[in-house]
Amino acid sequence: MKLSIITVNLNNRDGLQKTIDSVVSQTFKDFEWIVIDGGSTDGSKELIEQYADHFAYWVSEPDKGIYNAMNKGVRAAQGGYLQFLNSGDYLRETNTLDKVFSNFPSGDIIYGNLTLQEEGKEKENRQYPEKLSFYELYLRSLPHPSTFIKTSLLKNDPYDERLRIAADWKFFLKMALDSIEFHHIEIFVSCFDLQGVSSTNTKLLQEERDVIAHEVIPSCILNDIKKNSGTSIILISHDLALVCENADKTAVMYAGSIVEYCKGKDIFF
Repeated sequence: MKLSIITVNLNNRDGLQKTIDSVVSQTFKDFEWIVIDGGSTDGSKELIEQYADHFAYWVSEPDKGIYNAMNKGVRAAQGGYLQFLNSGDYLRETNTLDKVFSNFPSGDIIYGNLTLQEEGKEKENRQYPEKLSFYELYLRSLPHPSTFIKTSLLKNDPYDERLRIAADWKFFLKMALDSIEFHHIEIFVSCFDLQGVSSTNTKLLQEERDVIAHEVIPSCILNDIKKNSGTSIILISHDLALVCENADKTAVMYAGSIVEYCKGKDIFF
């Protein structure tokens, strides 16, 4: 099985209906679908029961937050890749997954483009770079519902449940620093509902990002990014290389270890 779609929901019956309509209409069928509901009381559970034949696994019970719910889905997943399409999010077209998997690249994390929607209306098309730099990842992360993550990565390194809204960003940063392969597909995969907690609680998002950055990113790289005065930010590829300038030396993060080079040394990747 190529794909496990995971949908997390809490008291968002209307959004869940939109997500369900999108997934059941897909022409591509080589996937399983997992729904994790947090014990909703707005009719969501009854809606899930109505469509139960479409789900490989579903549960409706209280959880400890969105990442606890997402990790539940990961533990149940059997597909080669994971896609998180939470309630209110939907696939762009009925043949979206066919287009994605007709020429699916090899790699660990495959990301496409995203449409933002608000109050039922599509608001903005957001395209992502063909070659992903660490600076780009630091600034805005990846579009969760348009990203396909190799299942083994999240089973081995699940989302940090201490965080409320930025654990996916932490995961992507860690994967980049571990030289995981990222590949872009030039497809608008999904529409993202801007009413989610990570979109509306910008203060908490920034607080969590600050904690994560200092925990995950080596200080020389983080300082260089914040100053925006580094020598360069090398593109993330199979052999990750990040360059930052620190006094008279350049620190290079390569495949998870830092090696110091004299300033001015020619470095090619």
